[in-house]
Amino acid sequence: MLGKISLASTVLVSLFLSGSSVEKAFADAPRVWTARRAVIFALTNSPDSRIAEQRIAAAAASRQVAESAYSPRLNLSATYGQTNNPIYSFGNILNQGSFDESLDFNNPGRTDNLNMKAELLYRFYNGGRDKAGIDAANSTYRSRENSRRTTMHRLGFEVVHAFQAIVQAENQRNARRDELQAIEASLAVAVARYEAGDLLKAEMLNFEVQQARASENLILGNHKLALAQKTFLNLLGLKEGTVQIDQTSDAKQKTPLPGDYALRPELADLSAQLSAVEAELAREEGARHPTVDGFASYQYDQGYAIDGSGDSWTAGLRIDYHLYDGNLTSANIARKRAEFGELREQLAKLELAVNLEIQEAELNLRQAIERSTVTEKMVQVAQESALLSRERFKEGLILSSDLIDTEVRLTDALVRQSAAQGNYRVAIANLRRAVGLQQFAITTEELLENQP
Repeated sequence: MLGKISLASTVLVSLFLSGSSVEKAFADAPRVWTARRAVIFALTNSPDSRIAEQRIAAAAASRQVAESAYSPRLNLSATYGQTNNPIYSFGNILNQGSFDESLDFNNPGRTDNLNMKAELLYRFYNGGRDKAGIDAANSTYRSRENSRRTTMHRLGFEVVHAFQAIVQAENQRNARRDELQAIEASLAVAVARYEAGDLLKAEMLNFEVQQARASENLILGNHKLALAQKTFLNLLGLKEGTVQIDQTSDAKQKTPLPGDYALRPELADLSAQLSAVEAELAREEGARHPTVDGFASYQYDQGYAIDGSGDSWTAGLRIDYHLYDGNLTSANIARKRAEFGELREQLAKLELAVNLEIQEAELNLRQAIERSTVTEKMVQVAQESALLSRERFKEGLILSSDLIDTEVRLTDALVRQSAAQGNYRVAIANLRRAVGLQQFAITTEELLENQP
């Protein structure tokens, strides 16, 4: 029953703390989001960042456990017991200094003993296994740190990507809305011309069909925007909220130059894992060597059934050497060597993959720049064409289908321009991630230290 109560209390406390952290994060959320603020908020409040912190804390504790191998062990103990076993009773009498010649060895009688003991143990040598364990723990700690950097870099990129998805969804929604308003304005002109007998009904119906199509596209645009906002909040670790973004304050961030490239944390992580396995291999090889332990103890014995007391000490060295263990040590060494070889090949494979990612990111950025230039020109031409077509339709110089085609081309140009601009900003963010940089800063630490 007590166990169930304790478990329930633990769950309730965990839920309370979790709820408190979520409420605090919601309270700290800015009213207007910029991409930089969003990245900083996610790095501080996202569950992914907190999970990475806990893994580092666990690695630090493991490192402390490994380092404790160099410290001596001091044990204190106390026991009290009674016995009439001849051997144990005789031992109690000797330890308490109560022996005399009248003692019957076969029946020394009932005795009791209070034994208090202090024992000191220290390992002088074990084939380098302790040092290898510390090296492995340090490498694992570095691995966790680099794994956290990997998480932070990926999280920063995903936040920028989600932010740009909102920007793109807003721009495309606005383009759909402007298209609907333009169609409705042209429909009003068509109705007036139809009532004046200057337009066929089929021409007016074309605008009504186009109005319905534009309305449907606007509904889809609103849905896409709402979904992008929910995804953005989820990425930040927020369950709900109103998303208002500022597209202009930090719309563009620095494009990294070749001299800015840094070591990808994934590579540093795998290198640290390789060092950890190498240290574990050395620890397994150390099992082929003997161990040398020193020990010293002091004990005090007090009897009450036979009043007496005494103390004693013991000190010495112990050497252990396994002559044969059924090839267990050899098998463990072979297993670690295979793990080391596998990780070494994984590192080589990851280096190739990272190099390919950088090249792809550079090509995508180059393409995004070219697309932005082309779509900007496309929008200028489409806007000018739409203005001319609207005036010509009012004057009855073109058909409704011609004006509708012009409006559709303008909307398509605006949508393409929005996508190209978003892809350009995401391409910069992706290149920064690919070359080992955080968003809006070189490192996560620098970004968090220089918060606005």
